[in-house]
Amino acid sequence: MTLQVQAREPGSQPSANPDWRPSLPARLSAEALGTLFVVVVGLGVPLFAVPQYNPMSASLAAGLALTAAMLAFGYLSGGHYNPAVTVGHLIAGRIRLADAAAYLGAQLAGALLGALALFGVLRTVPKLNGTQSAFDTVASGFDARSVIQVPMPGVLLVEVLGAALLVAVFLGTTAGRNPGRAAAPFAVGLSWATLLQLGQSVGNAPFNPARATAAAVFSSPDALGQLWLFWVAPLVGAALAGLVFRGFAPPPVSSSTVSADTVDDMDDGRDRTEADEPTEVDAPAPVPAPAPVPAPAPPADEAREFFDKRTP
Repeated sequence: MTLQVQAREPGSQPSANPDWRPSLPARLSAEALGTLFVVVVGLGVPLFAVPQYNPMSASLAAGLALTAAMLAFGYLSGGHYNPAVTVGHLIAGRIRLADAAAYLGAQLAGALLGALALFGVLRTVPKLNGTQSAFDTVASGFDARSVIQVPMPGVLLVEVLGAALLVAVFLGTTAGRNPGRAAAPFAVGLSWATLLQLGQSVGNAPFNPARATAAAVFSSPDALGQLWLFWVAPLVGAALAGLVFRGFAPPPVSSSTVSADTVDDMDDGRDRTEADEPTEVDAPAPVPAPAPVPAPAPPADEAREFFDKRTP
């Protein structure tokens, strides 16, 4: 006989079927849609910004878009919308390798669709002097493509550091033992907004390879030549953060005991790994009742003496 314990996201409403989980197509659709939203706002606001009519900075707008996307679709996929975040989850042991690869494909598809939509809008605006030059203003780069002419090593270090911090905030705020998990979208969104403000003048550092790819595809050819840095650096930073949080993982669950803290320490209830499946706990076997002890038989000599006394 076994007892099944199913992890559920704290604060969520219990479903009619406690074993329900979003299918992989549903999770991939959520990742693609969320990434599209993040890219449309993150690239569209600076593309069409008019300083005297846009009081909100582009970095804050991108951070708020990420928060909104996590709140809207995060319950399905976990709300990554960033290959660096997905790699951090993979290294930390919170997502399977096959699912992580599928997430990266969905994020790239969503980012490219978002950039394509902006490209179509720019084609209708003749005053912007061509779509390619417009995308050059938001594409990531170093040396001559950096606003303050930061060389490649400086941009690389900023990308590694920023991605590591962003992934660390994501992993920390969505950990099962964190009582403030409900505020994770706000913490991650605000962290990304502040990091974007740091990376804007350095080289439009987005700390998101999908967004960097979307901008580079529609920019000048030299932007594609520098795109490698905005994949390698954030993934290295994400891997570092994932390794740190892998060391914080709780010990393996024993097959005889499962505490409430262990169940609550599952991931966010969306990126299910093998540890997130129902845990079978062996119920203690019933203890058999002791067999009755027979009364000791009288000694043979006493019985013979009793019958001899009655013999005529």
